Amino acid sequence: MKGKSIGKSSAILAGDIGGTKTNLALFDAESWPGPAIAEGTFPSCDYPDLETLVKEFLRGIEYHVHYAGFGVAGPVVNGTAKITNLPWTMDEVGLAQALDLKSVRLINDVLALAHALTLLSEKDLHLLKNGSAFKGGSLAVIAPGTGLGEAFLTWEGIKYQAHPSEGGHSDFAPADSNQSALLDYLRNKYGHVSYERVCSGSGLVNIYDFLKENGYGHEPDWLTEKLALSKDRTPIIVKAAMDEKMPCP
Repeated sequence: MKGKSIGKSSAILAGDIGGTKTNLALFDAESWPGPAIAEGTFPSCDYPDLETLVKEFLRGIEYHVHYAGFGVAGPVVNGTAKITNLPWTMDEVGLAQALDLKSVRLINDVLALAHALTLLSEKDLHLLKNGSAFKGGSLAVIAPGTGLGEAFLTWEGIKYQAHPSEGGHSDFAPADSNQSALLDYLRNKYGHVSYERVCSGSGLVNIYDFLKENGYGHEPDWLTEKLALSKDRTPIIVKAAMDEKMPCP
C-alpha cells in the first residue's frame, strides 16, 4: 500500500472487489475528483470478509472516512451482494456499521466501469479493431477477469445511462466443430455452460484442460509440476503460453 497523511481531513473510500484481488483507494473529499491519497491491492481470498480487509487498509490512515463505495463482482439486490467467485456476502447497512461509516454503497463492478466510460479520453483507449461509430449509439462494456462481467449504456437524449447485465452467464453458443466439442466437454463437467466458462480466467483453465485431454498438445514435465503445486493455474498457463524461450508444444 502507498499513501500519505495530511492531518485529519475527510476522505472517501472507493473499492473494486473481485474474486481474485481487491483494489482500494482513498480520495480527499475536498479535492474530489483528484488523485488517490492512498491505495492498495489485496488478495481477496486471504481475508474472511471485506470488513477485515478494509480495516487493514485503513489502519494508520490519518483521515476521517465517512463514505465508501464498492464495485463488487456480482449482482447487487436491495443493497446486498454476494461475490460470484468468492464466499463473501455483503450488505450496505452491515458494512457501514462494521466500519463505522455514515454510508456505504454497493454497485456491480462492471456497472461502475460503465458509469466511468464517458469520462475516458483518447489517451485512455487502445484500438482493437477499426469500426464506424455513430452519435447516440449504444455502448458495451465487456470485462473478462476471474469471471466475465458485462454492462451497457444507452443514449437518453442528453447523456448516456448505464445498465447492469449478467450476460456473462448466458448460454455459450459454439460457432464451429471445435467449439461444439468444447461445449460438450464443459457440459459433462458443469451441466450449464455459460460464456463465463470460456471467456474468463477460469475459462482459460477450462480450455487448457479440454485441449490437453483431447490430444491437441503435449504438456511438458516442468509445466505439469508447476501446475500441480499451484492453487490458481490461470497465471501459470498464461505465462507458459506467452513464453517464447520455453514454448509449449
